[in-house]
Amino acid sequence: MKRLLLFLLSVALAIPLAGQTPPSAEADAWPQFRANHTLTGAAQSTPPVNLKLLWTYEAGDRIESSAAIADGVVYVGAGNGDLVALDLDSGSLRWKYATGSYIGESSPAVGSGAVYVGDLDGTLHAVSIRDGKPLWTFQTEAEIKSSPVLADDLVLIGSYDTHLYALEARTGKLRWKFQTDGPVHATPAVHGGLTFVAGCDETFRAIRVADGTEAYQVVAGAYTAASPVLDGDRAYFGTFNFEVLAVDLKAHEIVWRYSDPEGQFPFYSSPALSGGRVVIGGRDKLVHAIDAATGQPAWTFATRARVDSSPAIAAGRVYIGSSDNRFYVLDLASGSKLWEFDTGASITASPAIAQARVVIGAHDGVLYCFG
Repeated sequence: MKRLLLFLLSVALAIPLAGQTPPSAEADAWPQFRANHTLTGAAQSTPPVNLKLLWTYEAGDRIESSAAIADGVVYVGAGNGDLVALDLDSGSLRWKYATGSYIGESSPAVGSGAVYVGDLDGTLHAVSIRDGKPLWTFQTEAEIKSSPVLADDLVLIGSYDTHLYALEARTGKLRWKFQTDGPVHATPAVHGGLTFVAGCDETFRAIRVADGTEAYQVVAGAYTAASPVLDGDRAYFGTFNFEVLAVDLKAHEIVWRYSDPEGQFPFYSSPALSGGRVVIGGRDKLVHAIDAATGQPAWTFATRARVDSSPAIAAGRVYIGSSDNRFYVLDLASGSKLWEFDTGASITASPAIAQARVVIGAHDGVLYCFG
């Protein structure tokens, strides 16, 4: 009997709680936009130094959605409304789910046996990862460009109807919704029982995940489409007032502002954070690296067109697309170019990195896998 009890206890401890990712999967997966709840854009995996094209997939319409990778499967949305699941090793199609609308920038999130994605008709879809069959849908009152985030047993997502929604992950039942003063374009970050959104109402908000009440707000003073990245007691995000801001989450105040003295262009890209550096793309055609502690510039890298793609970072290297049709790999320390690939089409989606593979889509509807 004692052995049986010990066995049952070991099995129980091995089962993840609802809404959580098993540690082994979390260590080498990219299950949502920006990889994790704090939206760092930092990968646990290390791709090869010299990347090679492994496979491509023709989605049939432009890809603005950034891929998710979990358990050897790639999930991505396309402009024709298809959510597809592909084998990470081969690129072969496992299943296809038709939303009936257009999938724009909303990127899939994977967990609790489902993959979640929003469309431009304002519908959030929950689809079985096993066979691509619909589980439930939830209708908001305007388009969804925000990406879903799983927090315990909830799915959090913003809508252009000015609300941030919390839905039960297994049923789609509304738990709460929080109204802002403008469209919620950004993806919410989650940490310490709070979810953080930087909004089109020029306000950075901390909202309690448990009940949807506001904990505090910080006036950003500018329209914000980018999602915030969290690191300890700091949040970082770019604005349409040509700045990147650092917010102290304890003092509830802005501690530094970064802007490029050479030009006045918005930051649409969501930042990545690694090695004490905030890395972000700008509509000034530059990739910017900023010292996270001080807000001082570390380096810039010039592309040939605006950079709306959000960077990913792995093993001291920055991976980012540009509207100049190229996918770049840069050195995090110096900003020097290590590698580039010409897709022949604009790239505004962001890379996903897992199992030593890098996956990114382009506006011509082609999804690329490098390794």
